[in-house]
Amino acid sequence: MKHIPRKRFGQHFLVDAAVIEAIVDAIDPRAGEPLIEIGPGLGALTEALLARGARLTVIELDRDLAARWRRDGRVQVIEADVLTVDFAALADATGAPLRVAGNLPYNISSPILFHLLPLAGRVRDQHFMLQKEVVDRMVASPGHKDYGRLSVMLQWRYDMESVLDVPPGAFDPPPRVDSAVVRMTPHAEAAAIDGRLLSELVMVAFSQRRKLLRHTLGRWLEARGAAEGFDTQRRAEEVPVAEYLALTRRVAATGEQAGQ
Repeated sequence: MKHIPRKRFGQHFLVDAAVIEAIVDAIDPRAGEPLIEIGPGLGALTEALLARGARLTVIELDRDLAARWRRDGRVQVIEADVLTVDFAALADATGAPLRVAGNLPYNISSPILFHLLPLAGRVRDQHFMLQKEVVDRMVASPGHKDYGRLSVMLQWRYDMESVLDVPPGAFDPPPRVDSAVVRMTPHAEAAAIDGRLLSELVMVAFSQRRKLLRHTLGRWLEARGAAEGFDTQRRAEEVPVAEYLALTRRVAATGEQAGQ
């Protein structure tokens, strides 16, 4: 039976064979290698990965599609909302760094990325199809208009590269936006900082992008006794990731000293 794409799941199925092959080339799966695919859908990418010999676990929320893949028998199926999946347990079961791929639902792509963020240390790489404007924000450098909270939080843990642009016509039904594939490779040694504190600091910094940081982050830092030595005569988009990380460490250290 023909599957009718469900809008509530953000379903847009890849149909362009050349694009599918390019994505699989970017992923470069090896025979027998375990790989997790988020949202296999009708299997355009799944079939291509299986053809390369990947040993697949698929995460599918749509119960009809999950049932279809269980009947297929070539993949392990997790029928669940990806935001509830315990990737740490999957890493334990795999016994190796995770490789994760998928055409992510665009309506929840950022929450999925943040759900995976704490597991970066147990991941080998991630390849995701996303809305192009989201990928542009993920890979943006300081000073670029797209550089923001998403850029800082993800670049803290990953090297990122936009590897392929994908037009709407590569999907059925076609989305109303351009898409892109991003490669996310965890840093060999991630900066050891409090992720929740970094998230709060960056959220404050980018809360009013057009204003100088003295109006936003400057006041936040002053309240914590950590304003000295940080140039707040800049906008949030002008501060490199490394400076945000160093500032987070300083705020944490100031807080510890105040608590002694």
